[in-house]
Amino acid sequence: MQLARRVQALTPSSTLAITAKAKALKQAGHDVIGLGAGEPDFNTPDFIVEAAQTAMNEGLTRYTQAGGILELREAIVNKIYRDQQLSYDPDQVVVTTGAKHALYTLFQVLLNDGDEVIVPSPYWVSYPEQIKLAGGVPVLITCHEQNQFKLTPEQLEASITAKSRAVIINSPSNPTGMMYTEAELAALGEVCLKYNILIISDEIYEKLIYTEQAHISIAQLSEKLKKQTIMINGVSKSHAMTGWRIGYALGCKTIIKAMANLISHSTSNPTTIAQYAALAAYQADETEIEKMKVAFKQRLNQTHKRLNQLPGVTCVKPMGAFYLFPNVKEAVAKTGFSSVDEWVTAILEEEKVALIPGSGFGAPDYVRLSYAIELEQLTEAIQRIENFILRHQVD
Repeated sequence: MQLARRVQALTPSSTLAITAKAKALKQAGHDVIGLGAGEPDFNTPDFIVEAAQTAMNEGLTRYTQAGGILELREAIVNKIYRDQQLSYDPDQVVVTTGAKHALYTLFQVLLNDGDEVIVPSPYWVSYPEQIKLAGGVPVLITCHEQNQFKLTPEQLEASITAKSRAVIINSPSNPTGMMYTEAELAALGEVCLKYNILIISDEIYEKLIYTEQAHISIAQLSEKLKKQTIMINGVSKSHAMTGWRIGYALGCKTIIKAMANLISHSTSNPTTIAQYAALAAYQADETEIEKMKVAFKQRLNQTHKRLNQLPGVTCVKPMGAFYLFPNVKEAVAKTGFSSVDEWVTAILEEEKVALIPGSGFGAPDYVRLSYAIELEQLTEAIQRIENFILRHQVD
């Protein structure tokens, strides 16, 4: 049976083979350490779980508005004002089935066939595929390690054409963990305003930062940039709620209304119970977030140091999220493998450590590893990788 062309055009995930192989090895009884996790290894805080149970007990289990319950949209507006001193109305918020769904829906309402979206590379794996599913064209711009993998205003301006509709800014970034400064955002913003380019600001990791540099949304820099920005966020990473699937988009009323209309014909609404759980998350203080940050920072500091001690491995220290993105090109060459993907597969087979090859993020000389696992396992994983490199080193 023939499939739709839009699905045939999707690029297969480079992580699927590794993930499937790691799962099979684990099921066969092997001691596999998976470093691919894109979610906190902490349970959802008890008070959030209890809020969901209360909602069920009170019969709050029916359909809601397609764009989410008013109480949650108001809580999101309050959260944004509290954190970023930005004022929005509840009808400028659409609640979605995770931040991924917010992005997917945004591209669907924004793009016509052939419209271009500028995507800094390395990028989160779903950006290009979602753009293609909406008939758009992802314009991938390589951002270099020397500049902390960040897009420059010169690169942005050079990539703009008559078909450019938007640019994605992901800060802190998946997979690099890097974060833009206020000055860097201001420079990118000037270009976007000059060419009337919509800014899609993916801020899903904004609470997980381990430096003195504060998170800044480009929408904070001026009223003009606020109007030009659609903010994407959610509770998945900040509150260890990945499986609850609650995200949101915030910005231009016309775009937000179109997204809600599309959702009404696709998912109807985000899960009602999960919305009340997210409401509890945003009405509470950030004690639980701070506990996670303390653990993540400790893991980051220790693991980053060890990675840079491995032969042929270098790693810029990330500022946020929970990923390390080391350059392993030299290590791969030293061990006689032809590609990072082949190297990663061999490490899994021999050392039972699952890494994510950077090819899926547009950076084939790198690997992504998550430190959202216990420090003891992280330490053991790095030791196994070192054993592998030393065993395979060629003269």
